[in-house]
Amino acid sequence: MLIGELAERTGTTTRALRYYEEQGLLVPERTGTGYRTYEQGAVARVRNIRDLLASGFTVEDVKAFVRYLDEDFPEVFTYSPLCTDGYVVGAQRVAELEERIAGLTRLRDQLVHRMPWLAPDA
Repeated sequence: MLIGELAERTGTTTRALRYYEEQGLLVPERTGTGYRTYEQGAVARVRNIRDLLASGFTVEDVKAFVRYLDEDFPEVFTYSPLCTDGYVVGAQRVAELEERIAGLTRLRDQLVHRMPWLAPDA
């Protein structure tokens, strides 16, 4: 399939697909005239990339999962020693999110302290 069809089937843009290619996450074949073509498996790969990105991972993080991108992802991941690199990335991402949440909570608390009528339970 051509890049436009892959974009349509995965709900993304051709620009995003070219970006995934630049990052080494998606590898198309080329026709004699230079058009990108994709195997059917590229649909699952792109959906998995988008799922990981929507879950809070960065494109750089997704690279740790590259060998699993062609498989159907489970709803919940279970621990496996074969996936250690992915778990390390996941743990780092959770720690970063916890840090950001704590910072936002401090900012909210400061604002509510100065303007108590803004408190959620006021």
